[in-house]
Amino acid sequence: MSAAIVGIGELTPVRYSENKTTLSLIAESVAAALKDAGLQKDDIDGLLVGPQVGETPQHVPATVAEYLGIAPAMANTVDLGGATGAGMVWRAAAAIQMGMCETVVCVLANKHEKGHVPTSPNRNPIREFDVPFGASGANTSYALLKRLHMEKYGSKQEDFAEIAYWARKNAQLNPKAMFHGQPLSVQEVLASPMISDPLRLFEIVMPVAGGAAVIVTSEEKAIRGQHLPVFLKGAGEKITHRAVSQAPDTLPFSYSIPHALDQAKMKIEDIDLLSLYDCYTSVVATTLESTGLCAPGEFGDFIQNHTFGHDGDFPLNTHGGQLGFGQADLAGGMSHVIEAVVQLRGEAGSRQIPDAWHALVTGNGATLSETTALVLGGTP
Repeated sequence: MSAAIVGIGELTPVRYSENKTTLSLIAESVAAALKDAGLQKDDIDGLLVGPQVGETPQHVPATVAEYLGIAPAMANTVDLGGATGAGMVWRAAAAIQMGMCETVVCVLANKHEKGHVPTSPNRNPIREFDVPFGASGANTSYALLKRLHMEKYGSKQEDFAEIAYWARKNAQLNPKAMFHGQPLSVQEVLASPMISDPLRLFEIVMPVAGGAAVIVTSEEKAIRGQHLPVFLKGAGEKITHRAVSQAPDTLPFSYSIPHALDQAKMKIEDIDLLSLYDCYTSVVATTLESTGLCAPGEFGDFIQNHTFGHDGDFPLNTHGGQLGFGQADLAGGMSHVIEAVVQLRGEAGSRQIPDAWHALVTGNGATLSETTALVLGGTP
């Protein structure tokens, strides 16, 4: 695919935002990405934005374009939950390849105000079949999927705790991470409060405020940029359900990850960085199994017998993942894209993976429902 990421902008997460709007965080993120790319806002002729802009319930792309002062030839809202960040990248590449535009900004942001409790009046199957029985939030729904994995395969709490341990360990090399300076042991994970059995506190992401943006442009323009371009080599996407009660036996990453690898004409063994969406430890577990690195139900043996730091045999979420970095709502998923770009540029500093050329990035929305996988590379 003849498109590459040439600019990134990410705000340092904070526990709560003050005197900020979602639009202002979007603007800050885009400005940072433009500066990193060495571009001006008039260079942007494509816009992809998430659906959650609190200042407007509809006409979101038009509102954002007006606020940014741009007039894109292609603009869309992308709504894939946690898979939105990764899903935006291939959509931008596709729009460029179709000749709709040349340079697309993909942006997500979220304000997080102290004491604010979001509500939703929507009526849909999840409110008919799940909510009346107590599955009224992400914690409960993901707890059900974790329990299913434990009952079906005999996976252990210690295996899931290892994932949280590695996320915090990697976050110690990322000064931007919310939990930088706060390492975590497996024993501390296992001793943390039970939130929704069998999920414990340190297996769950912390909501934060923040924002992130990437800019995708044509190959011709990318090679003239001020950074080593990072190319989209392959993409896969699959949506199978929304409510956990409707989840199939085979979860959608089993399609989206192999599809992205096949499109890139690569095998999982060719990947130097696993930048895997990690809202919960159980998501990483099932995603690892979907990559083919281990069989279904065998992530525990895999996680206990390998190392996952930047200098390990399987570098995984070297920025700390969302479990270590923090989750700025939908922008949390974009952090996995940005870490892949930083690593493939060779700009990760003390956490740099030696000779990193290819990365697998995943995004996950709803309850392992909406999935996107990207293969990014340092060459076209």
